[in-house]
Amino acid sequence: MSEPHSHDHDHDHDHTPITVDERPGYYDIMETAFRELLIEKKLFGADEIRRQIEVLDSRTPALGAKVVAKAWTDPDFKKRLLENGRTACEALGITFYDDTELIVLENTPDVHNLIVCTLCSCYPRPVLGLPPDWYKLKPYRARAVQEPRSVLQEFGTIIPDDVEIRVSDSTAIVRYLVLPMRPAGTDHLSEQQLADLVTRDAMIGVIPVSYNKDAA
Repeated sequence: MSEPHSHDHDHDHDHTPITVDERPGYYDIMETAFRELLIEKKLFGADEIRRQIEVLDSRTPALGAKVVAKAWTDPDFKKRLLENGRTACEALGITFYDDTELIVLENTPDVHNLIVCTLCSCYPRPVLGLPPDWYKLKPYRARAVQEPRSVLQEFGTIIPDDVEIRVSDSTAIVRYLVLPMRPAGTDHLSEQQLADLVTRDAMIGVIPVSYNKDAA
């Protein structure tokens, strides 16, 4: 299992912006070629592949948001979640279609967690669905480890200098999910209302969860 990396560096030089290229990328091309080869070799039928794609498409960040909101409102569940993310999620009825381990990392006033996969795009798909395009791009995968504070600034997230940034690198068997800090002023909200505040990006760690009581 890869160990989380801690980085806390300030840089004054210019940074390569994180941009999204709309052209098919390397992994898109490889996925298409691999799928066509499986069908050609009759290892899988088109219907089976389509069914698996439908399973993937049914997974959305709403599942992860449900987990976060439950952890915010149920201390016992939060304890189980931080001890074993997968079994805690399964207790909520969230199924896993592979053998990956899920580690949940809690953000605190002293520590901010950021998730990346430096080798490819390993991602907690059972609870977040498909990864965003920027998560798979080389600029994010490289710079999130090398200069996480600057990357977060590009997402509009300013982390104070006295807060440690921990970057966790996903692997083929270990995936990570960030448990964001609960926003202030949300004590009166229901679990579903809390879940509605939680975004995909907050569970990757690039932004915090925000709450504007005046807009509620």
